[in-house]
Amino acid sequence: MGKCWLQLLAFLILWRIVPKEAAITVGGGVGIGIGNGGVVGGGGGVWVGGGIGNTPTPPSSGPSVSKLSGAYSALQAWKSTITDDPLGILKTWVGSDVCAYKGVFCAMDSDSEPFVAGIDLNHANLRGILVGELSVLTDISILHLNSNRFSGTVPDTFRGLSSLQELDLSNNRLSGPFPTVTLYIPNLVYLDLRFNSFSGPVPQDLFNKGLDAIFLNNNQFEGEIPQNLGNSPASVINLANNKFSGNIPASFSFTSSKLKEILLLNNQLTGCIPQGVGLFSEMQVFDVSHNSLMGHLPDTISCLSDIEVLNLAHNQLSGELPDLVCSLRSLINLTVAYNFFSGFSQDCSKLFIGNAGFDFSLNCIPGRDMQRPQPECSVIPGSGLSCLRIPVGQPLVCGALLGNLEANLTSTSSP
Repeated sequence: MGKCWLQLLAFLILWRIVPKEAAITVGGGVGIGIGNGGVVGGGGGVWVGGGIGNTPTPPSSGPSVSKLSGAYSALQAWKSTITDDPLGILKTWVGSDVCAYKGVFCAMDSDSEPFVAGIDLNHANLRGILVGELSVLTDISILHLNSNRFSGTVPDTFRGLSSLQELDLSNNRLSGPFPTVTLYIPNLVYLDLRFNSFSGPVPQDLFNKGLDAIFLNNNQFEGEIPQNLGNSPASVINLANNKFSGNIPASFSFTSSKLKEILLLNNQLTGCIPQGVGLFSEMQVFDVSHNSLMGHLPDTISCLSDIEVLNLAHNQLSGELPDLVCSLRSLINLTVAYNFFSGFSQDCSKLFIGNAGFDFSLNCIPGRDMQRPQPECSVIPGSGLSCLRIPVGQPLVCGALLGNLEANLTSTSSP
């Protein structure tokens, strides 16, 4: 995975600053050549160095005082707070040539001046804190710090990282409320805070920001999911394994994004699955398992033409499983175990019999093995729950969903 991020970093740098005749060289001799340029000092080239596990290749000319001196001060301030470095990464963080530091990547701007373009210390197992001095790295595009032991909070000065596009702080020991400073980083498109100890509510502004990927799973966030969830343009949203409660926001039905994956599993969500879920024609993964969702499964799920993983297990859903759901063309894994479904049609029967990727166990389906005991099926949870349903003819016309849903919401909200 590290090589993929290096390639992405190289692409970002080339896209931003490198003329066609320039070249880029990554780490210890693994390079991508474009045109007739060379390494730093070789005429319009770019040098990217310092990958963990690589032998850094220093530039042929000395570091620029104007940009790299500030980076040197910032990185040394950060180094002084690191209390454990079992892999010896920071032993290379000596001297003013920060481009030779492991985990630090440099590039050349249009004036042939080097600057710090990225930091990748993934899996370095460092113990320490994040320091405000890092905000002087205003040209940095990528900051990857996953799988370390950083604790404390995210410094408020990080809002000054004006070029930062990817922030990965996952699998650390960070805590406190949601780091709202991340919402003020102007060019951020990838935010990964998973596997930490952040807590409290998630701010609405998170879903107004132009992020393409939002990973908040495996923290201790709580409260309701903000009602403007549907405003997010993200292609991936992972809120799993937290303590979110309340309903899935109705705005989820109106998102204009090309959402491909949403994971809400293992929270404390209640109410219905929104009828508008069928609007996501490009959705590939929809996982709301291990919650307390009730009511019937909306027929509009059959409009998820690209869905591959549909996990509804461990809820309190009831009624019959719609035939069209079981005939979705891209479906690889359908899991509805531990609910209160009372039956399914012929297409679902075929899946039940022949494919291990489809789990219907522990429901209330007559004549099937591995179902709930009859006493548990005598009282269906949420039987009195009123879920919004779109009155549609048969067959269901997926392309007309948005208009039908808007009209239905308007009529139900009228006095």
